[in-house]
Amino acid sequence: MDMDTLKKLDSAHLFQNYGRQDLAFTHGRGEYLYDVEGKEYLDMVAGIAVNSLGHAHPAMTAAICDQASRLIHVSNLYRIKEQAELAEALIGISPDGLDKALFVNSGAEANEAALKLAVRHTGRGKVIAVENSFHGRTAAALKITAQKKYQEGFACLMGEFAEYVALNDVESLKSAFDKYTAAMIIEPIQGEGGIRPCSKEFFRTARDLCDDNGALLICDEVQTGMGRTGEWFGFQHHGVVPDVISLAKGMGGGFPIGCIISSDEVSKTLSPGTHGTTFGGSPLASAVALAVLRTIESDGLVKGAAIKGKGMMASLKELLGDEIKDVRGAGLMIGMEMATKAQDLQKHALEEGILLNVCAGNVVRMVPPLNVSQSSLDKVSDTIKAFMEDI
Repeated sequence: MDMDTLKKLDSAHLFQNYGRQDLAFTHGRGEYLYDVEGKEYLDMVAGIAVNSLGHAHPAMTAAICDQASRLIHVSNLYRIKEQAELAEALIGISPDGLDKALFVNSGAEANEAALKLAVRHTGRGKVIAVENSFHGRTAAALKITAQKKYQEGFACLMGEFAEYVALNDVESLKSAFDKYTAAMIIEPIQGEGGIRPCSKEFFRTARDLCDDNGALLICDEVQTGMGRTGEWFGFQHHGVVPDVISLAKGMGGGFPIGCIISSDEVSKTLSPGTHGTTFGGSPLASAVALAVLRTIESDGLVKGAAIKGKGMMASLKELLGDEIKDVRGAGLMIGMEMATKAQDLQKHALEEGILLNVCAGNVVRMVPPLNVSQSSLDKVSDTIKAFMEDI
């Protein structure tokens, strides 16, 4: 199917709620994608930090084919071997004390589950969130997504349970906590908000305030988790442990799955009938996620992300000036804030066969597969440098 035919089909039959680029891919291999005309693209977007192992990874392909040939879905009415095995593996990489997992299908669902867990566990009705955050588009997750542009038109669905504080404003954070606070939810690095890291002081203060006020600290690791930042979890950069972790995106390597992880004590809050999901932790989703986790572990991709990301950020920081305002992030979650040329750079990179993403208006987001090669990262750096020399 050529692009013109595809565009007509898209326009005729799909909701037009996405600002899609005129690109369509037929297949991928590693960090590369190939469009309908056969052109090769270096993928620095990875499905928005989803394709941890790139495209068509043999471990994922084998897990999908093997599990699909035996059992895809049975529902959570029964015990599921693959789900239990995945939970064991996730708990194995989690800090001591976080030893129970609940599986869902996406990051938004994980955050909804975390919020329900927190308010039920504490018996309170207030959640503190951070300005410029992004936690999902379902009702409660949308309320704690502290960006008006996403909430506009949906106020009647969201309730009034959230209070917002500025990122890394410790005094604002202290004043927000009170006896009604059930939880605080925080991203170690804001993703959609423009790759903005949480400071160590802010994160540790949040932990202390939750302890002092009997509230739960929820860490949204949907984008930062599973090795993306050069640690298994983004909060590990700050030396403290949350009460609840939410995961999705890179956890399934492209197959939809999400989860929350908490302590045994907190997990008991959700007794049978209080929360559930039809598809969460299906045999197929669990088998794929387990293959992803084991491959990240066996191939040393967490440490690799740290090393490669440090090198790439150092290279990009050489370009800091009037146009490139900042380079920030951790591991292979890199944001390059530009003054005016982010969209122009994205267009130029596309012409050079590189997929980049622009978020938060003027931030070039780079979240490639964790197994991206060093030569590919060098190509991206060289392309950006050449662009800067020509403007």
